[in-house]
Amino acid sequence: MIPTTDSRPGVVRPKVVTFDIIGTVFSLEPLRVALVELGLSAASVEFLYTATLRDAFALAVTGGFAPFRAVMAGCLDEVLARESVAASAEAKRAALDRMARLPPHDDAGAAFAALRAAGIRIFALSNGAAETTRGLFDTADLGGRIERILSVEQVGLSKPRPEVYRFAAETAGVAPAEMALVATHPWDIHGAKAAGLVGAYVARGLPYSPVLRPPDVTGETLLDAARGLVNLPVA
Repeated sequence: MIPTTDSRPGVVRPKVVTFDIIGTVFSLEPLRVALVELGLSAASVEFLYTATLRDAFALAVTGGFAPFRAVMAGCLDEVLARESVAASAEAKRAALDRMARLPPHDDAGAAFAALRAAGIRIFALSNGAAETTRGLFDTADLGGRIERILSVEQVGLSKPRPEVYRFAAETAGVAPAEMALVATHPWDIHGAKAAGLVGAYVARGLPYSPVLRPPDVTGETLLDAARGLVNLPVA
């Protein structure tokens, strides 16, 4: 059973916490609905998202870059072909537009509040566009809770390249070890840890692969992960 809150010894409370966005703070469920409306299976959202990450990773490891939506559009064609579903260009655009209207997870506001009450600064770090991410926060009335929204487009490389995480720390004016990444994706935690950040894993019932660099804090929910970071010893 995954513990509600667990932390590794020797890690201190970060000065800044940056959140992954897609899947971590905002739910992908509206995209699932959109894909079903196209005629795809409900499980296609997981394949689409992981295929998008696959191609973004392939670009990143070879020094290339493309906007997240452009990568996802290419992968949507792959998913449609796999399930032998035809869709017009307009229908595909409408489905991808749902990415700009994702709802936050129920405890996102409480997680931000817990960190701010402890005097910890909050950033967002997304593989998506900064403008889209700002729209998600503003629509959810959460924009006032965060200090900065950062996008991989500012670096020209996707996570989990170390340059992305170090860019976030440099922008915040702190050392990598003074910044934590909160994410529900083990690969993202692994990348952050490799770049020297503290990692806080939001499990939501899923195990963390033992072959990846382990998180410093594990919480079942966003709020659990935030509380785990707050409860770390102060340097």
